Amino acid sequence: MDGIQFGRRVAYWRNRRRYSQQEFAALMGRSLRWVQELEGGRRQADPQLSVVRMAAVRLSTTVDRLLSDPAVLCPAESEIDAVRAALHRHDVLTGRSDDSSAEPVPVENLRRSLVYARSGFQAGHFAQLGVQIPELLVDATRAADRHQGDDQLHAYALLSLTLELTEAAAIKWGDSELAVVAGQRAVAAAERSEDPVIQASAARHLADAMTHHGQAAAAVAFVTAAAHRLQGDLLQQGPDGLSVLGMLWLKAAMAQAAAAEADDRTPAALARAVPAFLDQADEHAARLGADGNALWTSFGPTNCKLYRVAAHVQLSEGADALAVAADIPGEALAALPRERRAHLLTDRAYAETQAGLRAQAVDTLLEAERLAPEEVLCRPRTKTLVEDLRLLGAGSSEARLRALADRCGLPR
Repeated sequence: MDGIQFGRRVAYWRNRRRYSQQEFAALMGRSLRWVQELEGGRRQADPQLSVVRMAAVRLSTTVDRLLSDPAVLCPAESEIDAVRAALHRHDVLTGRSDDSSAEPVPVENLRRSLVYARSGFQAGHFAQLGVQIPELLVDATRAADRHQGDDQLHAYALLSLTLELTEAAAIKWGDSELAVVAGQRAVAAAERSEDPVIQASAARHLADAMTHHGQAAAAVAFVTAAAHRLQGDLLQQGPDGLSVLGMLWLKAAMAQAAAAEADDRTPAALARAVPAFLDQADEHAARLGADGNALWTSFGPTNCKLYRVAAHVQLSEGADALAVAADIPGEALAALPRERRAHLLTDRAYAETQAGLRAQAVDTLLEAERLAPEEVLCRPRTKTLVEDLRLLGAGSSEARLRALADRCGLPR
């Protein structure tokens, strides 16, 4: 049982029943702090069945709804607004900490909070970031402003990584404008860190945001310039350097594919540059020698194959995408974070749709949903594919598609 998602469902039904946290605590015979920790996913990783049953009774709902109702997996608009508001705070915007007398969070504590949030992202839990990111942004900004010496440089690195996480979450939420704002701030903070690995990591995230925001050609120019500028330093930084350098070329490939798709004059010429960028990434993956997850990149030979699939999908080359996907070793794929595996499945579903295999596409989406529900039920990109499949028809999978569309909250 997922304690974080269980907590979100409890909060959802508590609000539906118009109970305050204090009132719900009284109904459960618990403290206010207990309820706050339960709803925040901090109380226990595996809530006891007795707690689930009592909560279901007090909230006039069912155990099944508290354990598996997908309707409450997705972030509330108010949570996304809270992230946007945090980015627009005076202290976060200017980099000058507020007038709070609170001491800056120690760098190691800040790092642990970031690792926890980033690990949740890679596990496919995107909605919870709407709650986690605002506090991280404020804490990281204060740390970068008030720490001195090496601690300040490390704090700027963590601030940049927090802004990267904001960008990545915004992409999942379908808010490319928010992603670009966060990505630009990440690049600025990375430069203050004086760390080429952090600088490259921020550059690859901004390129991704620009691509999703319809600025693919500019993203190619930006990310390749970053790769050329930082390459010498990155090659001296071991697995971290190789991983972020390889990711720069993977993002260049995706941006180039998007630029080709958007071009009305010479799309074929632009598309021909995509394999060269992917080959550059492959070279760094071969030098790395194995799959890894340095700086949450999941970079290595396997992830390079996932990006080849994604690039073919972006270029509407469904059959080619499926051929690459079929060649990915199952054992290597299983070792990747859940978010990466679910993303591949949604890309494969797109490829199957492009190849006319629509019933298979539905089955692939259902597999992705079992692996990482938020990637399918909450992400606008995937919901668009579900809607397309409804319009095109899915043959023998039509009933399963209708049920999936309902879980995605799509109108009938």
